[in-house]
Amino acid sequence: MSVLLQPLSDPLLTQKGVELAVLREDLLHPGIPGNKWRKLKYNLLAAQEQGCETLVTFGGAFSNHIAAVAAAGKEFGFSTVGYIRGEETLPLNPTLAFTAQQGMLLRYLSRSDYRLRNEPHFQAQILKTAPKPYLLPEGGTNLLAVKGCAEIITELTAPWDVLCVASGTSGTLAGIVVGVAGKGKIIGFPALKGGEFLQKEVTELVQAYSGQTYQNWELQIHYHFGGYAKHTPELLAFIQTFHQRHNILLDPVYTGKMLYGVFDLIKQDYFPAGTKLVAVHTGGQQGWAGYAQRYGLAWPSAKVAR
Repeated sequence: MSVLLQPLSDPLLTQKGVELAVLREDLLHPGIPGNKWRKLKYNLLAAQEQGCETLVTFGGAFSNHIAAVAAAGKEFGFSTVGYIRGEETLPLNPTLAFTAQQGMLLRYLSRSDYRLRNEPHFQAQILKTAPKPYLLPEGGTNLLAVKGCAEIITELTAPWDVLCVASGTSGTLAGIVVGVAGKGKIIGFPALKGGEFLQKEVTELVQAYSGQTYQNWELQIHYHFGGYAKHTPELLAFIQTFHQRHNILLDPVYTGKMLYGVFDLIKQDYFPAGTKLVAVHTGGQQGWAGYAQRYGLAWPSAKVAR
């Protein structure tokens, strides 16, 4: 599987004298796109090697991770169980309907129980109900996910100076930091309000995986648009204009916020003239049908394939 590095043509880029290309990780795998395939790749191999039969994981009702695990289970012959935050709501939203079509067993946890998802005794209790289980954390981030995400940089076949990526549970950003091994500059754009905590999370993951501490990365924490899965009319307008201009569909949870931030920093002359930027498109388009349904958004590409 190969990934397209798509250069952008934009008046702002010409005005500021910088180059920007989008690494189309969203095209990496037809059913498990972007960083979700990177995170799952070595976990699936580990599950196979350990003789596991059931992938067990956690997520919200619109989770890209939940959708990806369901698709991976069907493709690679695993049963799947998804523990969903909150109560069941019928009819199922498009994300959960897709997971059910893939054969995932959906179980629902109250918000208080969901907060226990990382507690060993709680995990042991739920794993008892699954045949030969393999546990994947919420968002899919663990050291095997870091290993997979480190391979993103192998797709960078052209010279670059700055690599930009959205960050949720820190695994993709940590993998990229590991992968470049101190070369260039990496900027992470947290999708969550108060994303400063990712500084510690990424540092610990990088240290645990590589034994190294790198200083060539930073976080831009002011592009969360109110918090995780929140958005504003300004963000949605940017995503729509970006799609019309470049024929690349972003999502309002991760990649839309990241690329809005990249363009805003370019406007502020944050990058010197001559800088070669790459923005990693980590996927997430599967959520558009759900966003359209939930918020009444009229979106021409809401039915984009997973």
